Amino acid sequence: MAAASELPHAVCVELARDAIAAGPAAYEPAAAAERAHQYRRSLLAPVINATGVLLHTNLGRAPLALTQSPQATNVEFDLETGERGSRQTVVGGLLATLCGAEAAMVVNNNAASVLLVLAALANGRDVLVSRGESVEIGGGFRVPEVIEQSGARLLDVGTTNRTRLADYSRAISRRTSDVALVLKVHPGNYRVEGFTEGTSIEQLATLSVPIVADIGSGLIDANCPWLSGPPPAWLATEPAARQTLAAGAALVTFSGDKLFGGPQAGIIAGRADLVAACGHHPLARALRPGIHILLALQQVALAYLQRAVVSDSWDAGLPFWQMATASVNELSVRAHQLVATAGCGAVVATESVPGAGSAPGTTIASVGVSTAGDHLAALRRARPPIIARTRDGVTVFDLRTVNPADDGYLVEALRACAS
Repeated sequence: MAAASELPHAVCVELARDAIAAGPAAYEPAAAAERAHQYRRSLLAPVINATGVLLHTNLGRAPLALTQSPQATNVEFDLETGERGSRQTVVGGLLATLCGAEAAMVVNNNAASVLLVLAALANGRDVLVSRGESVEIGGGFRVPEVIEQSGARLLDVGTTNRTRLADYSRAISRRTSDVALVLKVHPGNYRVEGFTEGTSIEQLATLSVPIVADIGSGLIDANCPWLSGPPPAWLATEPAARQTLAAGAALVTFSGDKLFGGPQAGIIAGRADLVAACGHHPLARALRPGIHILLALQQVALAYLQRAVVSDSWDAGLPFWQMATASVNELSVRAHQLVATAGCGAVVATESVPGAGSAPGTTIASVGVSTAGDHLAALRRARPPIIARTRDGVTVFDLRTVNPADDGYLVEALRACAS
């Protein structure tokens, strides 16, 4: 079993024991081998994302090549002085430069960013949040619960659909000494439309307490200066770190593995004194990132600063922005070539989506290849697994989210589906 399934002997022994415990039918040779193969398929491994969801949370969000030399790294060592340094200094400095901030630091995800900011700056005090922004993100995590765990007190202001500057001012005047900050949460995974009213960062910045903006998805600059053309239209409603800080926010928090295009991380950027307070809090050590994340973030930050985000090759640029900026024409050329090479399938117009709570409700024109029938289960068993989508009994591969280097696997998949 071990040789056939490519699994370690010890794992196969445990699977065999489980099969015996399940009864005679489960430990027939064929059934035992299938159990081993199922276990192997459950291991973490590369897959081809043909869903058209650029930031697919279940598929790891932003894809990124991770490379590191098998050597020691000066993660907390100052090469000038020969003394201990901070793991936040270099990467934090690069991120601060990107955001136009005084300082920045990194934790392990954006929920941790918000938790640390609130614990460091608002423990035992009030945090003002619009009722329309007390959101729940994926996995059932809710802003009110994060605030509670931080030791701060949530103070709702306004209503679900309308919150004005006067609502915040009134709350501060009533509890002046107790209000630590205003938390403005971008509704990244939903939209409130109709009879609505919100309060901008510029307006909130006139208040007497710091404004912390959780912008979530991690767009660095609304102008996208790393692109040769204008910003993509679907980003029009996304708040960006640089503009949010320029508008008066004291701090911004956002994810590293969404629109930033990097690894899973949480980034805190803004006023140096507030970032320092976060860095000195005991939770900062519990939430700190490891060397692999810091190296990956350094790689991504340098790509932005060097204007090397988009390239002729996915391996040379940032894969997220390669997907996001691919033209419909180049996707169409790939699709027609795939169909011609496979000798089957059809070229179809599709609509991709940003995903991961970024730019909710927006779509991106794309091109894919379709084949009749629902082949999702068979495609998941392919090597590498291909994750596609079906509609009206047709399987569709959206090419916007497929690395061109993987087109050969799609050719094989199309032929297998047709046969």
